Amino acid sequence: MKVEFYKHSLGELEKQALGEVLDGVFLTTGPRTKLFEDRFAAYLGVRHGVGLSNCTAALFLTLKAWGVGKNDRVIVPAMTFVASSNIVLHAGAEVVFCDVEPKTGLIDLNQVEEILRRDSKVRAIIPVHLYGQMVDMKELRRLADASGVRILEDSAHCVEGLRDGVRPGQLSDAAAFSFYATKSLTSGEGGAAVTNDEALAEWLRIIRLHGMSKSATARYQHYEHWDMAEPGYKENMFELQAALLLPQLAKLERLWEKREAIAQRYEAAFAAAGIEFPQTLPSVKNARHLYTIWTPDGRRDDILAFLQRQGIGVAVNYRAVHLREYYQRALGFREGDFPTAEAIGRRTISLPLYPRLETEEIDYVIDKVIEAHRVAR
Repeated sequence: MKVEFYKHSLGELEKQALGEVLDGVFLTTGPRTKLFEDRFAAYLGVRHGVGLSNCTAALFLTLKAWGVGKNDRVIVPAMTFVASSNIVLHAGAEVVFCDVEPKTGLIDLNQVEEILRRDSKVRAIIPVHLYGQMVDMKELRRLADASGVRILEDSAHCVEGLRDGVRPGQLSDAAAFSFYATKSLTSGEGGAAVTNDEALAEWLRIIRLHGMSKSATARYQHYEHWDMAEPGYKENMFELQAALLLPQLAKLERLWEKREAIAQRYEAAFAAAGIEFPQTLPSVKNARHLYTIWTPDGRRDDILAFLQRQGIGVAVNYRAVHLREYYQRALGFREGDFPTAEAIGRRTISLPLYPRLETEEIDYVIDKVIEAHRVAR
């Protein structure tokens, strides 16, 4: 049997929405983009949404808006995708990696507190809501306020998430989201920033379009002269992306329920078989972007190869970011610096998790994962 790692859930509503854009005037940033921004912000319970080209742009431009740069430091978990830390370097600042919790893979707030206590150059913290489970934002907000630093949530995995009644973007200074091809809310590529800070939202809307003071809508529907207060970037969302995203908002929770049911089946079967996986905490609604297991130490690649031979699409999310070649060569990080992130990075495998998985496919994945562990032992 062949089980793909991911299949999207786009259908007729999305096709219709694309057709309406193609029959209209605007392909670039226009009224549909604004409509998506407003509805996305409303879904999350925040005041402002800004559509961007991707999550990386949302993270980077927010740091730029805050003036983060030379001589500044930004805390990032060592278990994350490289974009979370790369954007700190692109902003001209220094990455301060932090280890993670052993049961969840989330940034260890006890270590964050210790870093803040000893390092006065930290300007911001980027918590990563790994796999779809939120960091404790109430505690992180307390720590950040006590030290006068900003919080920029990397919510690429966590549109539907909730922890202690808090959603992404509600307690931070800003949150960044991804609409990449494998995300639950997808336009193939795309992203957004959300915030309760009106000045930040306005700055992002301008800086995403070269720093121009007027949008394409203002320039072409009824011409108005524009200016440029500072050089910006080209990181705007456009109408075709927004057209794909808008119909998905209405079915987001229904599709999440299907992923949650699959994850629950995985967990029941794997727990009975003695297979480890990250724990979802009682106060959390896990967005279930990814489903990962933790293999016996030293056997991950054998199990990975076995599953691929059985036709099961798998991935690794992630190997510890500080051990990527550049971070070791240029910045001097070494194995042993962040042992919990490294241990997870040696053991983790991501399994198929999407609403279109059929019952027999789920059963097949479960059976083969258990068989792979039995052979590996």
